[in-house]
Amino acid sequence: MTSTDFIIREIESKDNLQMASVVRNVILEMGAPKVGTAYEDKATDAMFETYQKEKAAYFVVEYNNKVVGGAGVAQLDNFDGNTCELQKMYFLPIARGKGLGPKLISVCLEKAKEFGFENCYLETLPYMEAAVKLYKKYGFKNLDKPMGNTCHYSCSVWMLKEIK
Repeated sequence: MTSTDFIIREIESKDNLQMASVVRNVILEMGAPKVGTAYEDKATDAMFETYQKEKAAYFVVEYNNKVVGGAGVAQLDNFDGNTCELQKMYFLPIARGKGLGPKLISVCLEKAKEFGFENCYLETLPYMEAAVKLYKKYGFKNLDKPMGNTCHYSCSVWMLKEIK
């Protein structure tokens, strides 16, 4: 299977259950805490509805009619400024190592640029090393403290990228 076997598309309401399962399975697989992460977010069970607002979009990765990953962008919560957040980027093992991370980040950043955002912020966990490495490769720079307030207090890696 190659990356061409995977489809990246905007989320639909029928994807909610599968995407919530992807998010929670990856969090458990990585040994991340359930509290202070996307595991307990109400939005995790209603991803389609959550992104039906201005300047927000969520994309899923589909393989053989099953959702195996996703990521989205939306205005950074509790932050005054033209900054979006790269949100809920998760991949099941079947979708990893196939170049889909860079493709999905590109799709999200392109959408953020269309929306007119100037910066893209993200939060992650220090032991999600492959993700941190990918974000750095994409030009995200480490920050000393969080921006806004996402309520993800378990995430201790904060990064920012200027959108050009």
